[in-house]
Amino acid sequence: METQAGDPGAFADFDLGRVPSPCFVVDEVKLDANLAALADVAQRSGASMYAALKAFAMWSLAPNVSRSLSGTCTSGLWEARLANEKYDGTVVTYAAAFRPHEVDELLDLSDHIIFNTPRQHDRFRTNIEAARARGRKISVGLRINPEHSEVETPRYDPAAPGSRLGTPISQLTDRDFDGVDGVHMHSLCEQGVEPLQRTWEAVAPALARWTDRLRWINLGGGHHITRADYDRATLVDLVGSIRAETHCDVHLEPGEAIALDAGILVGEVLDVMENAGHIAIADISATCHMPDVLEAPYRPALLGESGDVQVRLGGPSCLAGDTIGTYAFERVPEVGQRFAFLDQAHYSMVKTTTFNGIGLPAIAVWNSDTDELRVVREFTDDEYQRRLS
Repeated sequence: METQAGDPGAFADFDLGRVPSPCFVVDEVKLDANLAALADVAQRSGASMYAALKAFAMWSLAPNVSRSLSGTCTSGLWEARLANEKYDGTVVTYAAAFRPHEVDELLDLSDHIIFNTPRQHDRFRTNIEAARARGRKISVGLRINPEHSEVETPRYDPAAPGSRLGTPISQLTDRDFDGVDGVHMHSLCEQGVEPLQRTWEAVAPALARWTDRLRWINLGGGHHITRADYDRATLVDLVGSIRAETHCDVHLEPGEAIALDAGILVGEVLDVMENAGHIAIADISATCHMPDVLEAPYRPALLGESGDVQVRLGGPSCLAGDTIGTYAFERVPEVGQRFAFLDQAHYSMVKTTTFNGIGLPAIAVWNSDTDELRVVREFTDDEYQRRLS
């Protein structure tokens, strides 16, 4: 995959030595600008906009998110608890399958619950009835697979052949929509509005027979709404036409669009060696701190990359493939030299691990307007030990 990171923005002038290493640094000003753009789309289109915690769950900035969006979408019990404790607004919960002993609490925490299959919905109908008897106003959704692919990387394509995410729309029957208030489909990944238009054109005819029974249509995430080249005017028009055509509310679940280009991951060179070229070993690990680098795979953008000296950057873990990528430097890096990768606020932060006993990056909030800097979290080996026994 190609990185979708934009220019460094205010981070071009940020002193990397101001924070511990490694450290995620999030620019509150850029985050608020992204949120304002999303709120504007919601206001002009009439859509409800939910923050996907699976992508960006930095709850110290939950007030910023809650001021701008309609609520949060969560992927299970722990995220739903976080949404209720730290965020305001509607809580939308979807999982590929729910654990039976967690469903009652999820129904108490969630306003919308979305099932992956009609079988899951049928299994928990009595739980829903009991929750409603307790006074919960639960709106039930069903995830559909539009059977239309727009994502190039199969690993990230929810509509790929054999996908477990959502029920193929061709398999659904009238009975499957009994007690269902809305449908959810998520089939994009870091994309513009054109793939969404094509997806809707593909799925709308098949969905038309049921839209008069629905109250809402959730178009999921994967929309890079805050990217500089995203055609937000066309998105507003598309949402408006879907609302007019179906008489349903439209929901969007941006994840990385909220924090796009709003954060960096600062690291430090620990050692330099030669083996078929220059190698710099850093305190940032791809496998521990940036797993999408290996899973996608992709090459994250390096802040201020320039020069003719090619250097392979790798992490400190024992994994032979813990390599981030090869980058251009003006000269061979020195031990202690700081560097940073761009666009690391979303997904990287929520996916970190303590494999090999490697410490987790600190987390800092920076205001690029006032230059105020707060290190809001630093981790110790307690985090490592608590995950084990």
